[in-house]
Amino acid sequence: MANDFSRGKVWQNIIYQAIPLMLAQLVQLLYNVVDRIYIGHLPDADSMALTGIGLAFPLTTLIGAFTNLFGTGGTPLFSIARGAAQEKRAEKILGNTFSLLLGASLALTLFCYTLRRPVLYLFGASDASYVYADAYLKIYLLGTVFSMLAAGLNGFISAQGFPRIGMMTTLLGAVLNLILDPVFIFWLDMGVAGAALATVLSQIVSCLWVLRFLTGRKAQLLIRKENLRVDWKLASEIVSLGMAGFIMQATNCLVQIVCNSTLKLYGGDLYVGIMTVINSVREILSLPVGGLTSGAQPVLGYNYGAKRYDRVCQGIRFAAVLGITYTVLAWIAVIRCPNLLLGIFTEDKAMLEAGVPALRLYFFGFFFMAFQFAGQSAFTALGHSKQAIFFSLLRKAVIVAPLTVVLPRLWGLGVDGVFLAEPISNAIGGLSCFITMYLVLYRKLKKECR
Repeated sequence: MANDFSRGKVWQNIIYQAIPLMLAQLVQLLYNVVDRIYIGHLPDADSMALTGIGLAFPLTTLIGAFTNLFGTGGTPLFSIARGAAQEKRAEKILGNTFSLLLGASLALTLFCYTLRRPVLYLFGASDASYVYADAYLKIYLLGTVFSMLAAGLNGFISAQGFPRIGMMTTLLGAVLNLILDPVFIFWLDMGVAGAALATVLSQIVSCLWVLRFLTGRKAQLLIRKENLRVDWKLASEIVSLGMAGFIMQATNCLVQIVCNSTLKLYGGDLYVGIMTVINSVREILSLPVGGLTSGAQPVLGYNYGAKRYDRVCQGIRFAAVLGITYTVLAWIAVIRCPNLLLGIFTEDKAMLEAGVPALRLYFFGFFFMAFQFAGQSAFTALGHSKQAIFFSLLRKAVIVAPLTVVLPRLWGLGVDGVFLAEPISNAIGGLSCFITMYLVLYRKLKKECR
């Protein structure tokens, strides 16, 4: 079989998958990050515009959560089926994932568009920031179908051993977004609405590229008409495995709501804008370790399906060590160059002055995040959905959200308490996830190798 991950060195297979995935995720990230960079440099309105974008984050995160529910649920099942030489089942998984993504995207578009005004005020909008949030969101939501199909199905391209094609999926859209953003935002004077329009057009291009490949001649396994009818038993397997990724994103949505509301209470619109910038920095710095563990998943899943448990263990070790090394270096970069990182997104003096200490607090002990990524990806890749779901809930819903509400009230911490909640959750949640994975999964696989 082509793209046989049971052959060759495990670390090379992971890197071969991970590097194009990292680039693809980087390009995907550019959709929103480039928007924020341009918006952050709007004359006379930069801080408030960024605040408005920050208020829209929970809804865009919710869309990402449903994308993960089906995309990250279907992809590991797909890889396991390929590893077991069950190609008909693999294609059925692909077709069902497409249908689930399409149905969910249409429902989400209707729901979010209809209720965006009361929801934005619930999230902490003021009359001043709502103008920017609404202008962005009402256009951005029109691209929901395209963004979910592109992001949710792209993993099936990489899982077939075509990570470079997967990278091109988002590269085309991101380059278009990069070109269109200044045209719509500045030249046509559309502001935040122009940023949203550029994003939607770019997502359409990415979606068309994905569908063209997965219905064309180059792909080994295709989206076929006979597999589009939803098999609810298979759908439940997809949802069960994707629930961890969904909960991780959904709890991110919850945390963003709680953070925005708490920051609005203790620091006003300025600190909501600062959190928007910090989240942007976090997305950039988390990308390499996220791409690494995502690249490891099809390799781990394939070898697990092929009963090559020794190679599964090698893959887990490699992903964990490399991820921890990178996050330590990223933490040092935050400590040494906070102004450089914040300056990418804003020139506002008040945001820069208040943002530097907030950034350092938020990223304290950033390397603990690597433990969460490594443990989570291992559980997901090998089909251990219950453990993956539990640790997703533990870090965000059980630790971060309550701490975000409680810490600002203690010892006069105020807004500092909001930013401290993240590193505390990374340490407790990350170590708990990784240690449990080692004890209940890794050691069992090691015994099977003897």
